Order: sequence, then structure tokens, then C-alpha cells
Amino acid sequence: MDSRKSIFKNLAIDIPTTSEPRIVIIGGGFGGIQLAKKIVKHPFQVVLIDRNNYHTFQPLLYQVATAGLEPDSIAGPLRPLMKNHKNFYFRMLRVTQINPEKKTISTIIGDLKYDILVIANGAKTNFYNNRNIASQAFPLKQLPQALDLRSHILQNFEQAVMIQDLAEKESLLNIVIVGGGPTGVELAGALSELRKHVLPNDYHELDFRKMGIYLIEGHSRLLQSMSEASGRNAYKYLSRFGVQIHLDTIVKDYSGEKVFLSSGEIIGSKTLIWAAGVEGNLIRGLPEEIIRNGRISVNRYNQVGDYNDMYAIGDVAFMQLEDHPDGLPMLAPVAMQQGVHLAENLIRASRQKSLIPFSFKNKGTMATVGRNKAVVDLPGNFQLGGLLAWMTWMFVHLVSLIGFRNKLVVFNNWLWNYITYDRGTRLIIRLFIPDEKTRNNIH
Repeated sequence: MDSRKSIFKNLAIDIPTTSEPRIVIIGGGFGGIQLAKKIVKHPFQVVLIDRNNYHTFQPLLYQVATAGLEPDSIAGPLRPLMKNHKNFYFRMLRVTQINPEKKTISTIIGDLKYDILVIANGAKTNFYNNRNIASQAFPLKQLPQALDLRSHILQNFEQAVMIQDLAEKESLLNIVIVGGGPTGVELAGALSELRKHVLPNDYHELDFRKMGIYLIEGHSRLLQSMSEASGRNAYKYLSRFGVQIHLDTIVKDYSGEKVFLSSGEIIGSKTLIWAAGVEGNLIRGLPEEIIRNGRISVNRYNQVGDYNDMYAIGDVAFMQLEDHPDGLPMLAPVAMQQGVHLAENLIRASRQKSLIPFSFKNKGTMATVGRNKAVVDLPGNFQLGGLLAWMTWMFVHLVSLIGFRNKLVVFNNWLWNYITYDRGTRLIIRLFIPDEKTRNNIH
């Protein structure tokens, strides 16, 4: 028995038996939480399983990585969300396999039987089978990854102060971001503000004019999931910030010190941030024929294949609609709407009522580039840019955070940053030591 298994040898999942249907939800993300909060008020036993005991507001992970927010300001514990419901149980575990024929899930400490299973464990970073990039680049899907990236960047600046070799110094300063979607654009904007307003005061020995921030995008424009107008505005804003944007370019390889581009250019950098793609966080045990584009194929009721007791929602689910032939986007609003809708359908089914097919209500997409600069696409082909879009972005993200405390802390941080141009969390709490398992931290 290995050391990890020996730690858990005396543990058991230990969920009480019940006459009520047991709904097991894998994943405490946006979809899983919305489902649990609605369904727990009805005669079901609800078991939520997640490898962490907290929910992460992923859209603001980049601000933790760039020293703008504390990690606990964008995370909230899962247990208190349903603290007044005796039929709710949480277990901090990793699901290793689904056993549809036995109607059980497997974990490292044993199996758990379900009556209804909901897979809502989100997505993981897709490195497109490039092992060098997977082992060397920084993904940004989880809080530990954001903290690792923050520590790594600050450690590089501390080392750069003491390095005499100019080429190595620039390699420590340069940062390459792969992926021109919202995460890549927001990261590039945040780092450029750090470079302009904060870092020169902390590291006056360094010449930050030699710090390159590179944004690499494989398509012909930024923000492919948004309108062309928003993509153009994002390009314009980032260019003004001094971000070097490479369109129609892909990263072929990475050595840990050099980034090799498809154009033939080589960029010296010890920091490669991978925001180029995600894929469903699949669990073993599901038949291959229901996997599509790296996600679990579901029907309009979020039902998985021919299983009438298994559902998938959010990023891990592939639902094809008339206006989304390539599947619904992997966005928080989709997961939240699917979570609420599935809860309503499960309640209807328990009352012997027919199910209602899911339809996605697009309320808009947005991305911030920096102070007073953002882009927003609203329904009806209406776009916002600049200050109004930035204020809209801030409001939507504030109200979407879980818990009043988190809203207050984030608002105070943003207000302080806006007034002082300062980032208050430039702390190397723990030294970052490169470790593939820690860095990728894949579910």
C-alpha cells in the first residue's frame, strides 16, 4: 500500500441510508452549486463531492496571479452554502471512476451508490498533447495554480535584480501568454498595468522597458468567442499598453527558457502562461461513444447517453443547439443556467411531470483589458467599450461573487488599486519550486 492510500485506509464516505432518492453531484463549481442550492429544498438526499472544500470564482483567478486580489476573496467554503439543510452532505474527495452498471462512483476510500448522478466537475487545461509545454507552462484553472504563478513571477523579479547577464535578466522579466481569449487578454492587461504602475517602484534597479509581455493567438484576431468589434478594441487597448501581440501564430514548443513560435521566432522567457484551450474533465468509466470534442455528449435535458439516471452540466457537458451547432460555450452562465434548469426537471420528474428542454439565455459576454478599458457584447449585436464597459464588467463580477464578505473585500481591493495604482498582495508566501504535478494539478 502506498503512503497516500495508507492515509485514507481508516476512512469511509459514510453517507446515511435514506428512503429519499440520492442525488450525487460531482463538482462544486458554478453548475453544481446552483443545482445543489435549488434541489436541497426538496425531498432528495444531496451529496456533493469535490476535491476541494471551496468554490473558486474562476473569472478572477488572473487577478490573484497578478497580485491584485487575495486568494480567499474569490473562494468560498462549500459546506456553509447548505448549512441549514440536514439532507445535504459534502465530502472532500476525488472521484476516480463512474460505474454506470452498478450505479456507483469510486473514490480512493471506497464506492458510493447513487440514484441520480450529476457530473459537474468542469474543465481542465488542454495542452494538445505537447508534453514539454504541459510540464513547463503555467495553467490557470485553480487557486493553487494562480498562487504558483504569482510566486514564480515575483521570484523571477527578485532574481533579476541580482543577475548580471543581460540575456538571462530579460528572460526572467519576459512573460509569454498563449491564447487570445478573455483569460489571455485580461492577463496581458493586468501584467502591463503592473509593469507600468507598480513594479518600477518595487524594483527600481530594473529597467522595465526591457520587460516584454507577449500575447500569442493562433487565430486572426483576439476574443474569437466575442464580436469582431470587441476583438479589435481589445487589440487596440493592449497595443497601447505595449503588449506585443502575435496573431496567426502558435507555440510549437517550450524548453523552460525559450518559446518556439510557428513563425520561426524564438522568445527568451522563463514564464509561459497557457490560456489556449480547455477540455472536459473526464472521469473513467464512461463509454467512448458518448465523448464528443473532449466532453460528455448530452441531450436537451442534460441527460448522458441512454442513462436515465445520469446527467452532465457545465463545461464538461457538450450540448448542441440550433444556434450553437459546435456546442454551448464553456462559460459560467451556461453552467449556472443548466444547474438551475436540471434541478427544476428533477423536481418535475419526482412529481411525474414531463421534462422541459434546456434553452440558453445569452445575457452577454465581456472581458476587461485594464483601467477604464473593457469590451462587452450584449444581446442584439450591441457592443460596449471603454469606461462604461469596464464599469459593467466590474458590477457583473462583483454581484456574481459568492458571499457578502467576498464582494466587500474585492470591492475594497479594486477601489484601493484605482486610487493608488497599487497591488497590495505582492507576497511570496511560499517559494515556488517547479513540479509538474503541483503546476498542472489536474482533476
